[in-house]
Amino acid sequence: MDDTEERIKSIGGGSLLIAWQLKDRRVLIVGGGEVASQRIESVLTADALITLVSPSTGLHPRTKRLIDIRPDRIIYHDRAFEGEQELDGVDMVLTALDDNDLSHRIVQMSRQRRIPVNAADIPELCDFYFGAQIRDGPLQIMISTNGNGPRIASLIKTKLKAGLSGLEGEAITKVGILRNRLKERAPGVGGQIGRERMKWMTGLCNEWTLEDFSALNEKDMERLLDEGWEDNRRIPKPEELYSEKAKPLNLPVFPHTLPAAVGFVVGAMVAISIMWCQKR
Repeated sequence: MDDTEERIKSIGGGSLLIAWQLKDRRVLIVGGGEVASQRIESVLTADALITLVSPSTGLHPRTKRLIDIRPDRIIYHDRAFEGEQELDGVDMVLTALDDNDLSHRIVQMSRQRRIPVNAADIPELCDFYFGAQIRDGPLQIMISTNGNGPRIASLIKTKLKAGLSGLEGEAITKVGILRNRLKERAPGVGGQIGRERMKWMTGLCNEWTLEDFSALNEKDMERLLDEGWEDNRRIPKPEELYSEKAKPLNLPVFPHTLPAAVGFVVGAMVAISIMWCQKR
């Protein structure tokens, strides 16, 4: 990393890009139009519990469809926003309204209660932004222009997506399963065993491609742990594991490894945040 004085002094002007955990947290969405439908889907991805407040006359067809299909996660109130009591027990507030005055009032109420809030299309009122996203199973890539150009974020998303192989989500899922099985064999948090697990998994990710990981099945994982981790923390070659069955198909895509994919994503986020630093 460049630790020059010039670079350090230039740090700033962007947003903190984080993966916010909302599982079973209560999110209030005020408004039912097209933007509200986008907010609903984003929040559903995080397994949140949604309360939606909007007159039925203002529901977008897609919003109505989400309400109909996901009653397990969405409580819908067919009415207008009634006041501060709507915020009771809420962990996050999202407004998607044409009425800017009402959005301002809801933001003020939320901040008085220290509830994070986002007001669609009013960047100066937002505690956080929704960027363009690429999703593939557990893989999520967010592209933020910090409010300067949502359309540019969409164009960059298209270019980044074209650079992915399509195997990333499956490969990451398999790596997650393998990590959990390794923890079952070598339990413990931190310490020497934690460092050894990290070193072995890092070595494996450096040696194996996305195609190799995506082809793993349960039997393969057990064999990999037996012949690798249990054998003096050795890193088996993929061809050793697949010697008794058909090797994974080498698709005509750029040969990514997991570290390269992670570096690509992180690098893209950093570059985009630096280039577009005004607020949404």
